[in-house]
Amino acid sequence: MNEQYLTISQLTKYVKRKFDNDPYMERVFLTGEISNFNRNRKNSHQYFSLKDEQAKISAVMFYGDFKKLKFQPEEGMSVLVIGRVSVYERTGSYQIYIEHMEPDGIGALYQAYEESKKRLSAEGVFDQSRKQSLPRFPKRIGVITSRSGAVIRDIITTVNRRFPSVQLVLFPTLVQGEKAAGSIAENIQAADAKNNLDILIVARGGGSFEDLWPFNEEVVVRAIEAANTPVISSVGHETDTTLSDLTADVRAATPTAAAELAVPVLSDELIKIEQQEHRLFRSYKNQISALKERLERIERSYIFRQPQRLYEGYSQNVDQLQQQLIQVMKEKILLLNQDSNLLTQRLKALDPTQSIELYKRNVEQLEKQLLRAQKQIVQQSDKQLTYYIQSLEHLSPLKILGRGYSYVRKDNQVIKTTKSLSVSDKISVQMSEGSFTAEITDIEKEN
Repeated sequence: MNEQYLTISQLTKYVKRKFDNDPYMERVFLTGEISNFNRNRKNSHQYFSLKDEQAKISAVMFYGDFKKLKFQPEEGMSVLVIGRVSVYERTGSYQIYIEHMEPDGIGALYQAYEESKKRLSAEGVFDQSRKQSLPRFPKRIGVITSRSGAVIRDIITTVNRRFPSVQLVLFPTLVQGEKAAGSIAENIQAADAKNNLDILIVARGGGSFEDLWPFNEEVVVRAIEAANTPVISSVGHETDTTLSDLTADVRAATPTAAAELAVPVLSDELIKIEQQEHRLFRSYKNQISALKERLERIERSYIFRQPQRLYEGYSQNVDQLQQQLIQVMKEKILLLNQDSNLLTQRLKALDPTQSIELYKRNVEQLEKQLLRAQKQIVQQSDKQLTYYIQSLEHLSPLKILGRGYSYVRKDNQVIKTTKSLSVSDKISVQMSEGSFTAEITDIEKEN
């Protein structure tokens, strides 16, 4: 029967697991009023409550998240928080673990800030690869800030103290209010267009998130991004980070720090130059000493005492090479003489005189054979021609007509049958010694 009963721990773990597995409890957005806040616990986890007119919830903010806050929470302050809801098992109470908190009323600005930051970051506006390096010894520096206030005084004081030869050019700018963003962007563009400034410092003193908002406007960010002149941004306090700070080539925590980043300390640079001069002098002195010692060592060398030793080895090599050349030439000439004798013997063996005589006798014999063959061919041709003439004479129509035959023509056409004739036709009769004309009076056909 006791198995049906749960312990308090079991029930609490079950409820906690329900909270942890609920996707709606993983990320909760709440608005409420801070209650029971202890301002003395600055360097530890924070435990307080959030409440409205009808309810209250315990809240925990761990130190790692709390130290990222850009404002100081106060008792009764209305805030916007983001966190997860879970159960604390020891007390069995549910509470919200806050990851992010901001004052209510400027939550829209924070949201706009985060959205702009995310979009510009995706474009690569904040990439380190786009940032320019600062010139080490600038001559003219443009300062974009308010004409009045401590910012310009701090920059002037710091620059005059560190590097008084630098010329500062002030571009009086609105740094707060609705028209501030346009004023800042226009002065950045105007200063960059001069093309005679080595560095631009965009600065203003501390203030609330709303006061610094013009430096989060996209028109200012785009002006800084497009500037060809390196830009140092110093907006607000060290804990404030604007989009202008992220876009600038260099970010400074304070206007004084911006001036220190822009110019070196003249006295330090003069000391460095003097040190470099001493090092250079020592280096040249050491090099001269080393070269002098090397020259003395070379002068003591045998080359200068007995210069003929330089070419003794070469002379001996020349003699050896000369002997080798003579020997090689002799062997070459001997081989060439042998080849020449062999070719001479082969040439004699191939004397063309005998061959020519032999070919001449062969040609004479062939000429005689050709004449005999031609004579025989002509005789045979004469006999054949005589035979053909006789054969033609036997077959000649004139011979046949001479034996008493004749042929009949009508209209210059030879008549072969009586079918081609009619009574009263005029015909021509050809005989061996001549022809005569006759008229058909009667036609008899043989069966």
